[in-house]
Amino acid sequence: MQPKSKTNYQSVYLMNKIVSKEQFSANVVKLEVEAPMIARSRKAGHFVIVKVGEKGERIPLTIAGADKEKGTITLVIQQVGKSSQKICALNVGDEITDLVGPLGQATHVEKVGTVVCAGGGVGVAPLLPIVEAFHKAGNRVIVVLAARTKDLIILEEQMKANSDEVIIMTDDGSYGTKGLVTDGVESVIKREKVDLCVTIGPAIMMKFVAALTKKYEIPTVSSLNTIMVDGTGMCGACRVTVGGKTKFVCVDGPEFDAHQVDFDEMIMRLGAYREQEKK
Repeated sequence: MQPKSKTNYQSVYLMNKIVSKEQFSANVVKLEVEAPMIARSRKAGHFVIVKVGEKGERIPLTIAGADKEKGTITLVIQQVGKSSQKICALNVGDEITDLVGPLGQATHVEKVGTVVCAGGGVGVAPLLPIVEAFHKAGNRVIVVLAARTKDLIILEEQMKANSDEVIIMTDDGSYGTKGLVTDGVESVIKREKVDLCVTIGPAIMMKFVAALTKKYEIPTVSSLNTIMVDGTGMCGACRVTVGGKTKFVCVDGPEFDAHQVDFDEMIMRLGAYREQEKK
């Protein structure tokens, strides 16, 4: 077990202006936001808490990238509810009310050999800085991107620029190869030695990636950021069972040994407030 780095809390006020906006798909937006202190200190795996409006909801978002020279960070947001709709509705020149970070434990990065990084949906965004870090550390990095259709594949060019190979999987076969993310991961495992797998995406996707890599005895890390709410460990909503012990994703993670995570419990808890969320 690697020693945890000390979490660095920084709050940046009155300078969280949006400098660029890109619509990835109908419900997914990329925002580049001024946050010079966070941009300087953030590492792969870190996240921020975002709030729009004085009475807005606190939303945890993984940092998808940072530019130290420009003093900006990149956030990718999927519009799923009222709070995320407010963030996605912001335009260039608008300001985010509160932006706090970097939070969480950074990804442990070292040279291990060949690393397969599997991402699904908006999980591809937080995967990008991890891909960059492992590639910069001298690893052979193979990225597997998965989505239902071609229109939902994001950050493909950025992944290609920071990895040795990118494999695209779509459920309907509209782009790349028809199949699931696990099909793409297993195709790599069958042709060459894989030393580590990193997976980020929907809980059900990470569950099956973990089951696959466990069969081949490949160490696997998963990021459980989808279950976070408060982001500081106070609300307790992000409790997960890892290796039979209770962990809090926002302070102990968001990354854990995927083979030790109780994904069934996590999936059940993610659906516990579905009716309230709809309202």
